[in-house]
Amino acid sequence: MASANPFQNLVKEVQVGDANLKYYSLPSLNDSRVDKLPFSIRILLESAIRNCDQFQVHEKDVEKILDWEKTSKQQIEIPFKPARVILQDFTGVPAVVDLAAMRDAMKRLGGDPAKINPLVPVDLVVDHSVQVDAFGSPEALEKNEALEFQRNHERFSFLKWGSKAFENLLIVPPGSGIVHQVNLEYLARVVFNSNGVLYPDSLVGTDSHTTMINGLGVCGWGVGGIEGEAVMLGQPMSMVLPEVVGYKLTGRLAPAATATDLVLTITQNLRKHGVVGKFVEFFGEGVADLSVADRATLANMAPEYGATMGFFPCDAATVQFLRQTGRDSASVAYIDAYLRANHLLRDYSNAAQDPVFSSTLHLDLATVVPCLAGPKRPHDRVALHDMKTDFLNSLCAKVGFKGYGLSAEQLASSIKYDLNGHTAELTHGSVVIAAITSCTNTSNPSVMLGAGLVAKKAVEAGLKVKPHVKTSLSPGSGVVTRYLNDSGLMPYLNRLGFYLAGYGCMTCIGNSGDLPEETSAAIQKADLVAAAVLSGNRNFEGRVHPLTRANYLASPPLVVVYALAGSVAVDFETQCIGVNDAGKEIFLRDIWPTSQEIEEVVQKHVAPTMFRQVYDNIKNGTGRWNGLETPEGSLYTWDDKSTYIHNPPFFSSMERTPPSTGSIESAYCLLNLGDSITTDHISPAGRIAIKSPAARYLLAKSVASADFNTYGARRGNDEVMARGTFANTQLLNKMMPDYPKPSPKTVFVPTNEVMDIFDAADKYKLQGVPTIILAGAEYGSGSSRDWAAKGPYILGVKAVIAISYERIHRSNLVGMGIVPLQFKAGDNADTLGLTGKEQFTIDLSGDLSPGSDIPVKVSTGKSFVTTLRFDTPVELTYYRHGGILHYVLRQLLA
Repeated sequence: MASANPFQNLVKEVQVGDANLKYYSLPSLNDSRVDKLPFSIRILLESAIRNCDQFQVHEKDVEKILDWEKTSKQQIEIPFKPARVILQDFTGVPAVVDLAAMRDAMKRLGGDPAKINPLVPVDLVVDHSVQVDAFGSPEALEKNEALEFQRNHERFSFLKWGSKAFENLLIVPPGSGIVHQVNLEYLARVVFNSNGVLYPDSLVGTDSHTTMINGLGVCGWGVGGIEGEAVMLGQPMSMVLPEVVGYKLTGRLAPAATATDLVLTITQNLRKHGVVGKFVEFFGEGVADLSVADRATLANMAPEYGATMGFFPCDAATVQFLRQTGRDSASVAYIDAYLRANHLLRDYSNAAQDPVFSSTLHLDLATVVPCLAGPKRPHDRVALHDMKTDFLNSLCAKVGFKGYGLSAEQLASSIKYDLNGHTAELTHGSVVIAAITSCTNTSNPSVMLGAGLVAKKAVEAGLKVKPHVKTSLSPGSGVVTRYLNDSGLMPYLNRLGFYLAGYGCMTCIGNSGDLPEETSAAIQKADLVAAAVLSGNRNFEGRVHPLTRANYLASPPLVVVYALAGSVAVDFETQCIGVNDAGKEIFLRDIWPTSQEIEEVVQKHVAPTMFRQVYDNIKNGTGRWNGLETPEGSLYTWDDKSTYIHNPPFFSSMERTPPSTGSIESAYCLLNLGDSITTDHISPAGRIAIKSPAARYLLAKSVASADFNTYGARRGNDEVMARGTFANTQLLNKMMPDYPKPSPKTVFVPTNEVMDIFDAADKYKLQGVPTIILAGAEYGSGSSRDWAAKGPYILGVKAVIAISYERIHRSNLVGMGIVPLQFKAGDNADTLGLTGKEQFTIDLSGDLSPGSDIPVKVSTGKSFVTTLRFDTPVELTYYRHGGILHYVLRQLLA
């Protein structure tokens, strides 16, 4: 049981105004190792000291962190208790569904349902539901928000119930902004003041881009929804003490370069270096030249470069940002005082403060050039001056991340068609979606106002957007609208079709809405590689839109430029963007603003009052939100007719004692997959295809196809999500007879029938036969999605054997009791001659420990050895309980 904190002697006081506030003092350890620690590790150290109770956090854990320089190389396990949890609605709805189901289970098993309650502050921002249905008109915002509530009434009503039924749960209603931007501008504390005790803000979030808050000096990262729920219920996270890669920045960005260009460059560099499972901490005098918004852009894409965090320690700019965004002066005063007193305030120009790192990289900011990333992965950077050549080469290249495998005959394909009274023409590379979207960039005034200046210069030069381009503007908070209006730049964006479409993730997560029917038909008829250009952070196949096979990430100013050009196959150094009515050719250099122009507009039109006004309104809610009727009571009344909210099966048969575990015998392979299978492949968030198992289920429930909504919106219903597992139309399954043609199907091995993956899994379950999945490298990369583990669990998948795993997805598999196994170096399904048509017996009968060798026998007579990817002893405990939430529930019952 818990006992007194042995570090109570480290409690000191700092005077702020008239108040004497307490804190756990790191300097008072009088340990020379502290000043050598990376600042990110110091935050883990403070948390361990403050929470040390000799039960969940032990004195030896503090010593492990203090000795980081040695222990970080040894895969040492430590507990971490984040100060809070943040959710978005796609992951938040299933989390609240799980909590409601756990209350039911607690009552059924004779416990107190009230024990199922968040013990730390939980903020849930509804930002993933709004879609770009209407666009290119002043009415787009109102129409899209109305449709959002119409489609998601049940979900929103459920969330509103949750905000009343559970303590410590704040719901930020729809129309407020994107979770990470709202976190940066409003929710982040930087330093907590809890009953007069100060300590660093820290968090985990059920969205992989939670790391954006690292730009504000807040320690936080994405976790699976399952792990996030455990943290809510007071469980410490068990994590491997990470190595920290120091990334030194020097110099200044060139005038034409933006923070977007910088983050795409850094993403490519860190991917090459290899930072999976590590923290990245930025240092060097170049950091001082980056605004907090620039730093947040770099931190946001930590999942894309593979790191757990991309951390910027607090400095004077951090404190100034808090003032600029309207935080109250009393809070800013104690934040500044605490950071100084506890040696957590960084001076980037002082090299003497530089800590010890596991390894280092260096980038001269002056070498960064304008660029994009794509066409299929966010770390495939392409310099702007190489874009035309790179895209055209990809058309004929072998099918892969940089290839489409077109024949010479297909290369010439084009089509003309009528669109709203105009003749539109599409060829390979035609831009059909241009979206200023995503927290990555819309939180940054310099690139947003830069886009406005490009629009202004383009309109004044007489340029127009090509008729086949669907344009949209979906900023991460109302503050963006304020400063675009205040600067007088919004009308120019509107003139080019970039009308406000909504406050949410929208195109970046695949909520791009339908293309005009004529455009969709033309793309399909000519079988074109159509393009999307978006200021987002993800561009995996099938994510942005089913018909945009080439998707490029770019800065907001470049999004406007490509909307004007209408194609990604343009060399802006030699080709004009367009020709105005006077016949004059207009080039990129004619409309690109200088860095001085942008900075002048930022200084003049971004004010603290804007932030205060916008976020004061959040507290009041919207008319639609306030008008929602919600159920009453602490236990949820499930409606079996609902196709949005359904009581999940995870706890329905759970007992007080853990089930027995053993070997997996004679399992069939459900899928044989290659490299870079993303969570979008495993659990799509976008549209529900009309011929899919999920569609059949909804039609049987009398849901019209027009009301299918998206998989993301229906994550509160396990029946839909199980049927949507592996339903991505771009899935490549090596078991299929027509491989490498993509399809969401597999072979039911006993009869050699081709069928939908859900149907095959259902047949295996009915026969009582377990299944496994074979996979390549980076299995589960992409967004944090608990349903990418929950779905396979419901389908009956018992183990995955992969070359490597994305960090969060591996954790999610563990959380659901699915065994993650890793091929030994040099081994994979192909080298071992595995087709997926075999049966597999996995020996789990021995004394298991993290990293154990696990033998696998194949029905063909072959055998091979894998590595057990339970990385800590507590993960083995979760597995033996059937998953992390089952373990937590039994702990609370005890």
